[in-house]
Amino acid sequence: MGKSLKFYLSIFGFMLIFSCKETTTVHKETDYRAEAEKVYKSGENMLQGSPESMKRIEEAIALDTTYAEAIRELSVAYLKRGMPHKWKPIFDKAVEKDAATWRPWRGYLYLWFYRDYEKAIADFNASDTLTDYIDYPQGHSVDFWRGIAYLGLKDYEHSIAYWDKHIAKETEDSGEDWVELEAFLYRGIAYYESGNTIKALENFDKIIHYFKQSADAKYYKALILKDDDVAEAKALIKDAIIDFNAGFYNNRDYVETLRQLYLEDLEDLRKVLLE
Repeated sequence: MGKSLKFYLSIFGFMLIFSCKETTTVHKETDYRAEAEKVYKSGENMLQGSPESMKRIEEAIALDTTYAEAIRELSVAYLKRGMPHKWKPIFDKAVEKDAATWRPWRGYLYLWFYRDYEKAIADFNASDTLTDYIDYPQGHSVDFWRGIAYLGLKDYEHSIAYWDKHIAKETEDSGEDWVELEAFLYRGIAYYESGNTIKALENFDKIIHYFKQSADAKYYKALILKDDDVAEAKALIKDAIIDFNAGFYNNRDYVETLRQLYLEDLEDLRKVLLE
Protein backbone atom coordinates (compact mmCIF):
# COMPACT_ATOMS: atom_id res chain seq x y z
CA MET A 1 0.00 0.00 0.00
CA GLY A 2 2.84 2.37 0.91
CA LYS A 3 4.62 1.69 -2.38
CA SER A 4 1.41 2.30 -4.34
CA LEU A 5 0.84 5.59 -2.55
CA LYS A 6 4.37 6.73 -3.31
CA PHE A 7 3.94 5.71 -6.95
CA TYR A 8 0.74 7.72 -7.38
CA LEU A 9 2.22 10.71 -5.57
CA SER A 10 5.21 10.58 -7.93
CA ILE A 11 2.94 10.48 -11.00
CA PHE A 12 0.86 13.36 -9.62
CA GLY A 13 3.99 15.40 -8.96
CA PHE A 14 5.29 14.77 -12.47
CA MET A 15 1.98 15.80 -14.05
CA LEU A 16 1.87 18.93 -11.90
CA ILE A 17 5.39 19.93 -12.96
CA PHE A 18 4.60 19.23 -16.63
CA SER A 19 1.39 21.24 -16.41
CA CYS A 20 3.24 24.18 -14.86
CA LYS A 21 5.90 24.05 -17.58
CA GLU A 22 3.25 23.96 -20.31
CA THR A 23 1.41 26.93 -18.78
CA THR A 24 4.66 28.81 -18.39
CA THR A 25 5.51 28.13 -22.04
CA VAL A 26 2.14 29.45 -23.20
CA HIS A 27 2.55 32.55 -21.07
CA LYS A 28 6.03 33.11 -22.42
CA GLU A 29 4.82 32.81 -26.01
CA THR A 30 1.99 35.24 -25.28
CA ASP A 31 4.44 37.62 -23.64
CA TYR A 32 6.80 37.41 -26.62
CA ARG A 33 4.03 38.35 -29.05
CA ALA A 34 2.78 41.17 -26.84
CA GLU A 35 6.29 42.57 -26.52
CA ALA A 36 6.93 42.14 -30.25
CA GLU A 37 3.72 43.98 -31.11
CA LYS A 38 4.65 46.74 -28.71
CA VAL A 39 8.03 47.24 -30.41
CA TYR A 40 6.53 46.98 -33.90
CA LYS A 41 3.71 49.45 -33.30
CA SER A 42 5.95 51.92 -31.53
CA GLY A 43 7.45 52.90 -34.88
CA GLU A 44 4.36 53.01 -37.08
CA ASN A 45 4.87 56.74 -37.61
CA MET A 46 8.38 56.17 -38.99
CA LEU A 47 9.10 56.51 -42.70
CA GLN A 48 8.55 53.13 -44.34
CA GLY A 49 11.86 51.57 -45.32
CA SER A 50 13.99 53.97 -43.27
CA PRO A 51 16.90 52.48 -41.27
CA GLU A 52 15.11 53.33 -38.00
CA SER A 53 11.93 51.61 -39.16
CA MET A 54 13.76 48.52 -40.43
CA LYS A 55 15.71 48.16 -37.19
CA ARG A 56 12.52 48.36 -35.15
CA ILE A 57 10.85 45.66 -37.29
CA GLU A 58 13.86 43.36 -36.99
CA GLU A 59 13.76 43.78 -33.20
CA ALA A 60 10.08 42.80 -33.17
CA ILE A 61 10.76 39.69 -35.27
CA ALA A 62 13.66 38.72 -33.00
CA LEU A 63 11.22 38.73 -30.07
CA ASP A 64 8.67 36.60 -31.95
CA THR A 65 9.85 34.81 -35.08
CA THR A 66 6.24 33.80 -35.92
CA TYR A 67 5.05 37.43 -36.18
CA ALA A 68 3.91 37.32 -39.83
CA GLU A 69 2.73 40.93 -40.05
CA ALA A 70 6.16 42.24 -39.04
CA ILE A 71 7.92 39.82 -41.39
CA ARG A 72 5.74 41.01 -44.27
CA GLU A 73 6.41 44.67 -43.43
CA LEU A 74 10.16 44.00 -43.39
CA SER A 75 9.95 42.83 -47.01
CA VAL A 76 8.12 45.93 -48.30
CA ALA A 77 11.14 48.22 -48.38
CA TYR A 78 13.00 45.78 -50.62
CA LEU A 79 9.99 45.40 -52.90
CA LYS A 80 9.60 49.15 -53.42
CA ARG A 81 13.33 49.50 -54.08
CA GLY A 82 13.14 46.88 -56.83
CA MET A 83 15.10 44.19 -54.97
CA PRO A 84 13.10 40.99 -55.55
CA HIS A 85 15.97 38.75 -54.43
CA LYS A 86 15.57 40.26 -50.95
CA TRP A 87 11.81 40.84 -50.98
CA LYS A 88 10.57 37.41 -51.96
CA PRO A 89 12.37 35.18 -49.39
CA ILE A 90 11.15 37.43 -46.57
CA PHE A 91 7.60 37.67 -47.88
CA ASP A 92 7.51 33.90 -48.40
CA LYS A 93 8.27 33.51 -44.69
CA ALA A 94 5.24 35.66 -43.88
CA VAL A 95 3.13 33.43 -46.12
CA GLU A 96 4.54 30.37 -44.35
CA LYS A 97 3.54 31.77 -40.94
CA ASP A 98 0.09 33.03 -42.00
CA ALA A 99 -0.94 31.85 -45.46
CA ALA A 100 -4.60 32.81 -45.09
CA THR A 101 -3.69 36.48 -44.67
CA TRP A 102 -0.59 36.94 -46.78
CA ARG A 103 -0.91 34.56 -49.73
CA PRO A 104 -3.57 36.69 -51.50
CA TRP A 105 -1.45 39.77 -50.72
CA ARG A 106 1.52 38.09 -52.39
CA GLY A 107 -0.70 37.53 -55.41
CA TYR A 108 -1.42 41.26 -55.49
CA LEU A 109 2.32 41.99 -55.48
CA TYR A 110 3.01 39.44 -58.21
CA LEU A 111 0.29 41.14 -60.25
CA TRP A 112 1.41 44.75 -59.98
CA PHE A 113 5.12 44.76 -59.25
CA TYR A 114 6.21 41.81 -61.40
CA ARG A 115 3.36 41.34 -63.91
CA ASP A 116 3.56 37.62 -63.16
CA TYR A 117 -0.09 36.97 -63.88
CA GLU A 118 0.04 33.19 -63.53
CA LYS A 119 1.65 33.27 -60.07
CA ALA A 120 -0.78 35.99 -59.04
CA ILE A 121 -3.75 33.88 -60.12
CA ALA A 122 -2.34 30.83 -58.31
CA ASP A 123 -2.17 32.79 -55.05
CA PHE A 124 -5.66 34.24 -55.52
CA ASN A 125 -7.02 30.76 -56.25
CA ALA A 126 -5.31 29.37 -53.16
CA SER A 127 -7.10 31.93 -51.00
CA ASP A 128 -10.40 30.28 -51.98
CA THR A 129 -9.40 27.17 -50.05
CA LEU A 130 -7.55 28.91 -47.21
CA THR A 131 -10.62 30.83 -46.03
CA ASP A 132 -14.39 30.34 -46.21
CA TYR A 133 -14.97 33.94 -47.32
CA ILE A 134 -13.91 36.18 -50.22
CA ASP A 135 -10.55 37.78 -49.46
CA TYR A 136 -10.00 41.49 -50.07
CA PRO A 137 -6.23 42.12 -50.28
CA GLN A 138 -5.51 45.82 -50.69
CA GLY A 139 -9.19 46.70 -50.46
CA HIS A 140 -10.47 44.76 -53.48
CA SER A 141 -11.75 41.20 -53.79
CA VAL A 142 -9.60 38.42 -55.21
CA ASP A 143 -12.18 38.24 -58.03
CA PHE A 144 -11.39 41.89 -58.87
CA TRP A 145 -7.66 41.12 -58.99
CA ARG A 146 -8.21 37.91 -60.99
CA GLY A 147 -10.16 39.92 -63.56
CA ILE A 148 -7.10 42.14 -64.07
CA ALA A 149 -4.65 39.23 -64.10
CA TYR A 150 -6.59 37.34 -66.77
CA LEU A 151 -6.85 40.54 -68.82
CA GLY A 152 -3.06 40.78 -68.58
CA LEU A 153 -2.89 37.28 -70.06
CA LYS A 154 -5.43 38.33 -72.73
CA ASP A 155 -7.68 35.54 -71.50
CA TYR A 156 -10.81 37.59 -72.04
CA GLU A 157 -13.28 34.83 -71.24
CA HIS A 158 -11.95 34.28 -67.71
CA SER A 159 -11.38 38.00 -67.17
CA ILE A 160 -14.99 38.85 -68.02
CA ALA A 161 -16.27 35.94 -65.90
CA TYR A 162 -14.47 37.25 -62.82
CA TRP A 163 -15.60 40.82 -63.49
CA ASP A 164 -19.17 39.55 -63.76
CA LYS A 165 -18.80 37.72 -60.44
CA HIS A 166 -17.20 40.68 -58.67
CA ILE A 167 -19.66 43.27 -59.99
CA ALA A 168 -22.67 41.05 -59.18
CA LYS A 169 -21.45 40.62 -55.57
CA GLU A 170 -20.74 44.32 -55.05
CA THR A 171 -24.08 45.28 -56.62
CA GLU A 172 -25.93 42.83 -54.38
CA ASP A 173 -24.12 44.07 -51.27
CA SER A 174 -24.14 47.83 -51.87
CA GLY A 175 -25.77 48.71 -55.19
CA GLU A 176 -24.36 49.17 -58.69
CA ASP A 177 -23.46 52.80 -58.02
CA TRP A 178 -20.95 51.58 -55.41
CA VAL A 179 -19.04 49.34 -57.82
CA GLU A 180 -15.50 50.57 -58.50
CA LEU A 181 -14.91 52.53 -61.70
CA GLU A 182 -12.01 50.19 -62.52
CA ALA A 183 -14.29 47.13 -62.51
CA PHE A 184 -16.46 48.54 -65.29
CA LEU A 185 -13.39 49.92 -67.06
CA TYR A 186 -11.48 46.65 -67.21
CA ARG A 187 -14.56 44.63 -68.09
CA GLY A 188 -15.21 47.12 -70.88
CA ILE A 189 -11.61 46.82 -72.10
CA ALA A 190 -11.87 43.01 -72.06
CA TYR A 191 -15.01 43.20 -74.19
CA TYR A 192 -13.42 45.80 -76.50
CA GLU A 193 -10.24 43.81 -77.07
CA SER A 194 -12.25 40.63 -77.67
CA GLY A 195 -14.31 42.42 -80.35
CA ASN A 196 -17.61 42.88 -78.49
CA THR A 197 -18.02 46.66 -78.85
CA ILE A 198 -21.70 46.64 -77.80
CA LYS A 199 -20.87 45.15 -74.39
CA ALA A 200 -17.80 47.37 -74.16
CA LEU A 201 -19.94 50.49 -74.66
CA GLU A 202 -22.36 49.36 -71.94
CA ASN A 203 -19.50 49.35 -69.42
CA PHE A 204 -17.97 52.65 -70.53
CA ASP A 205 -21.41 54.28 -70.42
CA LYS A 206 -21.89 53.06 -66.85
CA ILE A 207 -18.65 54.80 -65.85
CA ILE A 208 -19.71 58.06 -67.49
CA HIS A 209 -23.15 57.79 -65.89
CA TYR A 210 -21.95 57.09 -62.34
CA PHE A 211 -18.61 58.91 -62.24
CA LYS A 212 -19.00 61.63 -64.92
CA GLN A 213 -15.25 62.29 -65.21
CA SER A 214 -13.10 59.51 -66.67
CA ALA A 215 -10.50 60.02 -69.37
CA ASP A 216 -10.28 56.25 -69.90
CA ALA A 217 -14.00 55.61 -70.44
CA LYS A 218 -14.34 58.57 -72.83
CA TYR A 219 -11.20 57.58 -74.74
CA TYR A 220 -12.40 54.03 -75.32
CA LYS A 221 -15.90 55.17 -76.22
CA ALA A 222 -14.40 57.62 -78.74
CA LEU A 223 -12.32 54.78 -80.21
CA ILE A 224 -15.47 52.73 -80.76
CA LEU A 225 -17.48 55.63 -82.23
CA LYS A 226 -14.75 57.22 -84.39
CA ASP A 227 -15.91 55.55 -87.62
CA ASP A 228 -19.68 55.88 -87.15
CA ASP A 229 -20.20 59.07 -85.15
CA VAL A 230 -17.21 61.36 -85.61
CA ALA A 231 -18.92 64.36 -83.99
CA GLU A 232 -19.58 62.53 -80.71
CA ALA A 233 -16.13 60.95 -80.79
CA LYS A 234 -14.57 64.43 -81.10
CA ALA A 235 -16.61 65.70 -78.16
CA LEU A 236 -15.65 62.67 -76.08
CA ILE A 237 -11.92 62.96 -76.74
CA LYS A 238 -12.04 66.69 -75.96
CA ASP A 239 -13.67 65.89 -72.60
CA ALA A 240 -11.24 63.02 -72.06
CA ILE A 241 -8.26 65.39 -72.33
CA ILE A 242 -9.90 67.78 -69.85
CA ASP A 243 -10.52 64.88 -67.43
CA PHE A 244 -6.95 63.62 -67.84
CA ASN A 245 -5.45 67.02 -67.08
CA ALA A 246 -7.68 67.22 -64.00
CA GLY A 247 -6.31 63.89 -62.76
CA PHE A 248 -9.30 61.70 -63.61
CA TYR A 249 -7.53 58.78 -65.27
CA ASN A 250 -6.63 55.26 -64.21
CA ASN A 251 -3.19 55.14 -62.57
CA ARG A 252 -1.39 53.62 -59.59
CA ASP A 253 1.31 54.60 -57.14
CA TYR A 254 4.77 53.03 -57.66
CA VAL A 255 3.88 51.12 -60.85
CA GLU A 256 2.22 51.61 -64.22
CA THR A 257 -1.32 50.29 -64.15
CA LEU A 258 -2.57 47.77 -66.70
CA ARG A 259 -3.59 49.48 -69.97
CA GLN A 260 -2.58 52.86 -68.55
CA LEU A 261 -3.30 55.81 -70.82
CA TYR A 262 -1.01 58.78 -71.33
CA LEU A 263 -1.81 62.24 -72.65
CA GLU A 264 -0.09 61.31 -75.91
CA ASP A 265 -2.65 58.54 -76.48
CA LEU A 266 -5.50 61.03 -76.19
CA GLU A 267 -3.78 63.62 -78.36
CA ASP A 268 -3.06 61.03 -81.05
CA LEU A 269 -6.71 60.01 -81.22
CA ARG A 270 -7.77 63.65 -81.32
CA LYS A 271 -5.49 64.23 -84.33
CA VAL A 272 -6.94 61.22 -86.14
CA LEU A 273 -10.48 62.53 -85.57
CA LEU A 274 -9.52 65.97 -86.92
CA GLU A 275 -8.13 64.62 -90.18
